[in-house]
Amino acid sequence: MTAPKTPAACLIGWPAAHSRSPLIHHYWLRTLGIEGGYVIEAVPPEDLRDFVLRLSLRGFVGANVTIPHKEGVLALSKPDARATAVGAANTLWIEDGELCSTNTDVEGFIGNLDASAPGWDAAEEALVLGAGGSARAVVFGLRERGIKRIHLANRTIARAATLATQFGPHVHAVTWDSINEILPRAKLLVNTTSLGMHGQPPLDVDVARVPQDAVVADLVYVPLVTPLLAQAQARGLKTADGLGMLLHQAVRGFELWFGRRPQVTAELRALVEADLTKS
Repeated sequence: MTAPKTPAACLIGWPAAHSRSPLIHHYWLRTLGIEGGYVIEAVPPEDLRDFVLRLSLRGFVGANVTIPHKEGVLALSKPDARATAVGAANTLWIEDGELCSTNTDVEGFIGNLDASAPGWDAAEEALVLGAGGSARAVVFGLRERGIKRIHLANRTIARAATLATQFGPHVHAVTWDSINEILPRAKLLVNTTSLGMHGQPPLDVDVARVPQDAVVADLVYVPLVTPLLAQAQARGLKTADGLGMLLHQAVRGFELWFGRRPQVTAELRALVEADLTKS
């Protein structure tokens, strides 16, 4: 009698840069006592179709997808509403013989806010900085939670306007120069740009202008405490960092592949923090 194969998932990217995903998923496999695996697969764009369509034949129950393949896998799979709205998928799984896809950045962002700043969704107005793929996931999540007015600021107003049109009348494209006018009304401020990341220009936003009960979120996690979050914390504001989002976005994929819903624990966070600090 043949022993059942150990379920395994992978991360598909090109190049397959150093990722924290194996560290996260191996921690959950170990702590939940699950026999399983998670590996990185370097897949060049010309091989993406073949690799994805033969995922199960390669022994995988699913995959995470990173740059530059997040858009490409949409056409090769059955995307859910989140992946379709965001225009990118970062998680693949097989259901009833069909390859399905989703974007867990949405629940990663929302789950991290719920854990870090309970009650954040009482905010009537939010200001989101940036208009890329991460901003799409953030706006989708905010609309799902019923935030009534979302201001979307981007250096290139046309990109913000395109995204605002897609998400409807609750989302308003604004110029970068108008940020200071909106800050005093924004009970939630979210940075989805790379500004403030190591090696990138600083994010020039005056956190002193937001209300005292505002929540500030930054998707950047290198450094762990960005200048934006440091300003907010100095004022005693609730904050949600990029590492928290990274951990929370991994939860659903693990559950889809291995059948158990893992927890984002202080021990896991410390493990990934230590890895970030040494790299």
